[in-house]
Amino acid sequence: MGAAVPSKKPRRAPRKKPTPTRKNRRRPSRAVPGGSVLPFPVVGIGTSAGGLAALEKFFRSVPFGSGMAYVVIQHLDPKRKGLLPPILQRVTHMQVVTAESGLAVRPDCVYVIPPAHDITLKDGALRLRKPARSIRGLHLPIDRFFSSLAEDRRQLAIGVVLSGMGSDGSRGARDIRVQGGFVAVQDPRDAEFDSMPRSVIEAKHADIVAAAEALPEKIAARHQDDMGHLGEGSDLDLAVRGDMGRLITLLRVRTGHDFSLYKKATLQRRIERRMHVHQIDTLDRYLQFLRENPQELDLLFKEMLIGVTNFFRDPASWNYLRDHAIPRLLKRYTHGHTLRAWVAGCSTGEEAYSLAIAFKQAVAKEKLQGAYTLQIFATDLDSDAIEFARAGAYPTSIAPDVGVERLGRFFMEEGGRYRINTEIREMVTFAVQDVIHDPAFTRLDMLVCRNLFIYFESQLQKKVLSLFHYSLNPAGILFLGHAETAGHSTNLFAQMKAKLPIYERQQGRATSPMEFPASHLRMLSSPSEPPRPAVRLQSSTEQLLLQKFCPTAVLVNGDGDILYINGRTGEYLEPAAGKANWNVHAMVRDDLRSEVTSLLNNALRQKSDFSTQVPRTRKGKRAAVQIGIQYLKQPQELRGMLLITFTPTEMPTVEKRSLLRAAGGGKRSLELEEALRQVQEENRSIRESVSTTQEELKSANEELQSTNEELQSTNEELTTSKEEMQSMNEELGTVNAELQARVDELTRASSDMKNLLDSTEIIAIFLDSGFRVRLFTDSATQVFRLIPSDVGRQLGDIVTDLSYPDLQKDVAQVLRTLVFSDKQIRSRDGRRFRVRILPYRTLDNVIDGVVITCTQTGGETNPDEQEAAEAH
Repeated sequence: MGAAVPSKKPRRAPRKKPTPTRKNRRRPSRAVPGGSVLPFPVVGIGTSAGGLAALEKFFRSVPFGSGMAYVVIQHLDPKRKGLLPPILQRVTHMQVVTAESGLAVRPDCVYVIPPAHDITLKDGALRLRKPARSIRGLHLPIDRFFSSLAEDRRQLAIGVVLSGMGSDGSRGARDIRVQGGFVAVQDPRDAEFDSMPRSVIEAKHADIVAAAEALPEKIAARHQDDMGHLGEGSDLDLAVRGDMGRLITLLRVRTGHDFSLYKKATLQRRIERRMHVHQIDTLDRYLQFLRENPQELDLLFKEMLIGVTNFFRDPASWNYLRDHAIPRLLKRYTHGHTLRAWVAGCSTGEEAYSLAIAFKQAVAKEKLQGAYTLQIFATDLDSDAIEFARAGAYPTSIAPDVGVERLGRFFMEEGGRYRINTEIREMVTFAVQDVIHDPAFTRLDMLVCRNLFIYFESQLQKKVLSLFHYSLNPAGILFLGHAETAGHSTNLFAQMKAKLPIYERQQGRATSPMEFPASHLRMLSSPSEPPRPAVRLQSSTEQLLLQKFCPTAVLVNGDGDILYINGRTGEYLEPAAGKANWNVHAMVRDDLRSEVTSLLNNALRQKSDFSTQVPRTRKGKRAAVQIGIQYLKQPQELRGMLLITFTPTEMPTVEKRSLLRAAGGGKRSLELEEALRQVQEENRSIRESVSTTQEELKSANEELQSTNEELQSTNEELTTSKEEMQSMNEELGTVNAELQARVDELTRASSDMKNLLDSTEIIAIFLDSGFRVRLFTDSATQVFRLIPSDVGRQLGDIVTDLSYPDLQKDVAQVLRTLVFSDKQIRSRDGRRFRVRILPYRTLDNVIDGVVITCTQTGGETNPDEQEAAEAH
């Protein structure tokens, strides 16, 4: 049992608003399935370096009874205890607690992420788990929570991004906006570190941009405005039958796309966003604005497009597809096959590439003998999203979704992003397409259409499902989103596994007539007239003439690399031994090499045509070949290339050769032939030397490439180290801010204590366990001869006016027994003091010295009393 504490008189000071205290705070109850009873907004607040000051400004401005729950996600040092909850509790009337797994969120409460954890929201309750880092050491807890918040609260999700470094929060902000929520961002000019707010703004995901202290008021106003628009009987709700129809017509005329069968609630949220941008409060006025500004229709069309997607979203479904559905499909083709797949509504391509990766993993796992490939057609309405998907480069925030093993195998790090490697990229063909009105792909083995049906009315869903059934091969796979189902078409598709949105095509027929797009019907119909036979006769005749009369020819560039071959070249060219080399200097036969090389050099140097006749012996027979080199100047795409032709000719008769030799002189001819042979030998030696030099240069080039790869790897390691240092710097900045706040608090407490002691004029001296002076009040100098430099001196060295010879003895006894001393002592000038000596206790209840206090109890005594006292 501890010592009793004297009771204090209760104060009844009136308060304007109730402030939670430790006594009246209740711990939020744990969640039950289904979360809280009434829906209310949940505000996720993401911050990093410099976030403490921004959080204090924000929560000081939160109005009383806002009806919202607040979850604070800050980059924290995983090895330190969090100090954020008590700091925030000083600036807000709401209850501030450290988040726990399973804790149900409640309005007007603040939940703070604990160190060394990731936090998500599901069914109205918080979920904690150990953080997942990418292979580059990045930790993105804000993105992760924002994405879960968007999925759990949808239009009641609110994201707030405050001061911080990096881009954490940008991707999650996009998810919140797609689900109908909104995002507020601290003005970069108001933020101590502007990287995080600026990243969200540049990605065009910010609905509100303001200083930290102004954000709560703007968030409350925006939320009330949204609820007013979505409420029953609002202007927008009543206008669905009239103004909404006219707006959809304007969109159809402008873009060619019909949104009349999209869910009206989705369209309402998209239209409201554009109305908020232009500060327009009624749909009628917005329609007028659209008529006056047709370019706004293009922006509204972009807003209508749903662009949320992730790699391997809903992992359980992707695992089943990889481990069971795809192997089951492959086993139908025992000797290999090229499968066809269509990803409808692919957005920025994540799910198309996920399908390609899952297919590669399935084939590798099954170890099938045949050659299996997959051709994927990925389509979407959004041309900008298709261009992004074609580039195949994604931010580092995809790492938690993809996983370390897949990142290392199917991605390359490039410029701070992850790029799909060539093997996966070549499997996918992207195109802009409207799944409702454009022709569908057919003869498919797999069809992926995830989270598109949730935006369609039931009538449109049935129509598209019938089209998908027509497009798929028997027993083909249909992969839908986790919130979608083909339940209305049980005769068309059968679920492959309970609770997973993966279906197998059945042989049934649609209950309603099949509706093909008009362009699709034109493709399915037969040609109206037979092909013209004259065209085929002309083409066939031209091919016959080319084969019979066109000489054997080779098209080469200036280096002699062969670009095109016409006819049979076996008499003149042959592959060189060793590594494949498609260069004419290496492939031309030995008896023609010198002439071909000489002619090529002349043609390149003089940019004109040359030809010569070369005698040769083939299969024991004397013959000749006419070699022609044509320097091409037209057409433009062939300019600078050379065409080498080989035309067989007859060898001159013996008589003609004799006459020619006699006319020119036989001896001279023999000399020239000998000189020619020497030149040919020299050329051959030079070519061999050049070839050797070329091989050495190739080896040097390969070594340089290897060195470049090593330098690039070193650069990536340095980049990773830089990012890790940046992360540590953020955590240290957060710790420093918390410590600074604690120092400020202690400074204020010290100032308060000093002013308290000075105002009471109590004489007090604080001694440590070695009887050294630790601290004294200004009033103590009335009795003890103390100056500031006496701090640290022994009590016995201090001169005192008290007639108290046993002072040090009593101090030692109090320190030993922990029983306080209380005596009446007179001073040498006759004043009477009550001297109390008490043990000095720390907050941890540790004895660390004593405290001496002196209180004057009367005036001066007369000289006789003083002498008696001294004698006594």
